[in-house]
Amino acid sequence: MTPTLGTEANPFRVAIIGSGPSGFYAADYLLRNPELVVEVDMFDRLPTPFGLVRGGVAPDHAKIKSVTRLYDKIAACARFRFFGNVELGRDITREDLSAYYHQIIYAVGAQSDRRMGIPGEDLLGSFAATEFVGWYNGHPDYRELQFDLSQQAVAVIGNGNVAMDVARILASSYEELAQTDIADYALEALRASKVRDIYLLGRRGPAQAAYTNPEIKEMGELAEADVIVRPEDAALDPLSADYIANSGDRVAERNVEILRQYAEQPPRGKSRRIHMRFLVSPTELGGTNRVESITVVKNELYVSDDGSLRPRPTDVTETIPVGLVFRSIGYKGLALPDVPFDARAGVIPNVQGRVSDPQTGTTVTGDYCVGWIKRGPSGIIGTNKPDSIETAALMLQDAAAGRMHQPAHPEKDAIVALLRARRIDYVTYEDWLAIDRIEQERGKALGRPRLKFTRIADMLDALHEARRMPDPAGD
Repeated sequence: MTPTLGTEANPFRVAIIGSGPSGFYAADYLLRNPELVVEVDMFDRLPTPFGLVRGGVAPDHAKIKSVTRLYDKIAACARFRFFGNVELGRDITREDLSAYYHQIIYAVGAQSDRRMGIPGEDLLGSFAATEFVGWYNGHPDYRELQFDLSQQAVAVIGNGNVAMDVARILASSYEELAQTDIADYALEALRASKVRDIYLLGRRGPAQAAYTNPEIKEMGELAEADVIVRPEDAALDPLSADYIANSGDRVAERNVEILRQYAEQPPRGKSRRIHMRFLVSPTELGGTNRVESITVVKNELYVSDDGSLRPRPTDVTETIPVGLVFRSIGYKGLALPDVPFDARAGVIPNVQGRVSDPQTGTTVTGDYCVGWIKRGPSGIIGTNKPDSIETAALMLQDAAAGRMHQPAHPEKDAIVALLRARRIDYVTYEDWLAIDRIEQERGKALGRPRLKFTRIADMLDALHEARRMPDPAGD
């Protein structure tokens, strides 16, 4: 007689695809459930976990990265396993997952960027901000990219935290960057950078900027960069002034205050300048073979039908000489093999996290999603926790109602046997901790917090070598 499902003898098994914050928060909720014994296996195509916390958070934001300590505690649960270097569609399929797990969560984030859709966007020197961020963070997908930092002027399109990160990294001194875990090749390239003027261009006004108070304050604390805000850019139009006066939005109010301070202070003659511009939208990138300029149109704000303030173009344009452009105007998810996808929205279609079939509108039994692939690219790391809990709570309801996959191979060791039969060199969480220690030791030798491996082959080589070494504790 088969033991009751959800007991120690017959655990309820869940697969999570993706190892960023949303995946870990979902795992935590499921593992803490007192009424059902759940085992969670987390898969990631990289050998390293944590998603954008490792590959997207700016290297000089160590405090934000410290959230990984919580994920370490979640991973320490005996009913949690990590399978890194395992890619859905390459090493395992959705059909495999439904044969080994009762439920599946997709937690793969938004891996692509939105385009501007303007002439010249594909010129040499035009990049997505995600590419530059991945490059300086040592993400294996981006480490081979080349950015011509011999250019004197750069435009960064967007007014969110990612755009601010890009501008700040470009404007930081070698000494400031050398204290971080920035990729070693990026550190040296930025040390030789000739960039002197960074134009941070936002399509709306200063009261609508999406960055946080700490992000805008950090700009003024850089050792080698002046923040240049023209008085007319710091001034609020009547609609924005009314919003600040009546909305109670303290973040926006403080952002405006800081910008006014920048506008009032004279430049201190530092070697780099961050020009913060507002109410401008790019209309064209100029150049013959590569980017040589960006043309922007001046915007004005109006009240849309839904009551929000939106920008619309005027007939005033301006051309700014620049040799590099980074766009940071939003992100979108990518389709997964054999998983429903809404290409227009860039998400997996779902109802509160239950994956749905876009043709019929019915939910796909046993399949769920969390994070940016569920709701789109909005919020900060902490926003993922309530989002993941919403999905995980529905998963437990469905489990109680018997709405799940009926796996033919639910045994704990079955997936391990499958991966080994396919000769997949998977990485466990213990393996990741070994890679983590090696990176920190490499960094310590240079007086840095860590020196990242930026190629998957190098990570696996270091791991294989560590496995051959005797345990210093004698275990």
